[in-house]
Amino acid sequence: MFWLLVAERWSVFREGRFMGKVLDEWIADSQEFVRKLPHLVAIAVIALILNRLLAMLTHRMVRVAESHAAGPGRLAEVRTLASVIRATGLAVIGVIAGFMIVSAMGLNLAPLLASAGVAGVAIGLAAQTIVKDMFNGILILLEGQFNVGDQVKLAGLSGVVESMTLRKTTVRDSDGTLYVIPNSQITTVANLSVDYSAATVNVSVDFSANPDEVLTLLGQIAMDVRNSEQFRSAFKADPQVLGVDSVKGSQLIFPVVFKTWPQQQYGPIREFQRRVRLALEERHILPGDPNRVYGAAATAAIRQTESARDSHPDPTTLKPQESNPFAAE
Repeated sequence: MFWLLVAERWSVFREGRFMGKVLDEWIADSQEFVRKLPHLVAIAVIALILNRLLAMLTHRMVRVAESHAAGPGRLAEVRTLASVIRATGLAVIGVIAGFMIVSAMGLNLAPLLASAGVAGVAIGLAAQTIVKDMFNGILILLEGQFNVGDQVKLAGLSGVVESMTLRKTTVRDSDGTLYVIPNSQITTVANLSVDYSAATVNVSVDFSANPDEVLTLLGQIAMDVRNSEQFRSAFKADPQVLGVDSVKGSQLIFPVVFKTWPQQQYGPIREFQRRVRLALEERHILPGDPNRVYGAAATAAIRQTESARDSHPDPTTLKPQESNPFAAE
């Protein structure tokens, strides 16, 4: 084809004629493209190298999480974060490389950049909540504030984290309700599944009970639960009986603190309360009752007060005297 054009150079493609000018411009553009070709190849090679480094980095993140025996939830979070980083990085590398190639080709980018800037501002204003959700989601994943399966309190809602994305977190309540919380609404995180759980059981007995005997009994029951085959693995430390915390009327309050692994305190607490109920009945120790009056003197005082109240009726409860103004005195 080229030789055909050369052969016809003296006819249709003669210099000065229209097709001759077209051929001259085409040859000039081809020479300019060949001159810029190494620059374009260098841009493409650099973009491919950056793409490869980004893929190696994200793959390394996943491998480190797997080597540290991360849980399924945490491993899923790391994979999600790695995929987001790779997708975002590829988009940035592609956009920058595309602009550099277009600029190297001699095209004017000023109108394109101006239009992109106006469109970016409009999109940013319209989708600023989504951007906030994604940025907050990235921070949650990076800092490991909570994981899938944790018992948490988020945005005034409590439950178990079922899934996490960069935009939202889903929490399942104890009654089965599923809450979808945008990540931008998560300002304070209460994670109940980190390190350990602590629960306090307040045992109330009657004022007539011997405090020393009750302390010994509660400590023995708590340690029996601690050393039982069923709940031995749930405890992180021995239970603590703190003594007489308060006296409320005829009640003595004995707090007992259980320190267990996260979210494993419920079973030992129920078993402890069951054994306390049976032990109090076996030793004839009355449980605390805020309506019970302790001692004969207190009973006599109450009866005396009631008798005095009956002998002096409340004047506001008396019926008004009925009289006939037309009757003769």
